[in-house]
Amino acid sequence: MFTGIIQDVGRVTAMERSGDLAVVTIESELVPQLSIGGSIAVNGTCLTAVSIEASKVTLEVGSESLARTSLGGLSVGTQVNLELPMKAFSLFDGHIVQGHVDGVGIIGSIESDGDSSRVRLEASPDLMRYIVEKGSITVDGISLTVASVDNTGFEVAIIPHTLAATNLGLRVVGEKVNLEVDILAKYVERLLNT
Repeated sequence: MFTGIIQDVGRVTAMERSGDLAVVTIESELVPQLSIGGSIAVNGTCLTAVSIEASKVTLEVGSESLARTSLGGLSVGTQVNLELPMKAFSLFDGHIVQGHVDGVGIIGSIESDGDSSRVRLEASPDLMRYIVEKGSITVDGISLTVASVDNTGFEVAIIPHTLAATNLGLRVVGEKVNLEVDILAKYVERLLNT
């Protein structure tokens, strides 16, 4: 489990596709804290370390993750948000994040709002039904609060620290981002439907 508080922005050093599997290598200062078989969230997607060498970790991305996330579009040099799993004794910042991406959104606009920014994201109806104003949303692994919502998308307000400490400040209109909706909404829906 994760919290959506990004710990480092790593850099992709290798990306290879083979059939329905991708193998990505990322360089990060977090790598010494990993072990083979351990988890790390990459742009909000929980992946498993299969090889570690100094400051580089190699991860396999399976067909399900390739189908639901934007990870298939990674290339050498891409900067990615990274977070290690939450420890049982650590402070709980952010919100409950599983690293199970529900789908991708598209950046519709980025507007300056004083020192901060407002980012509009467009998402499918399948995801929009779980997104509520002042609710939690994970965008490329970042725990954010929904500022406003309509039928086709939502806005988040981004403070300068978040722009500087994540890869969100590098994003442009039209790019795909990974979205994970609040797990509590999905459980409530399931319970009400059974």
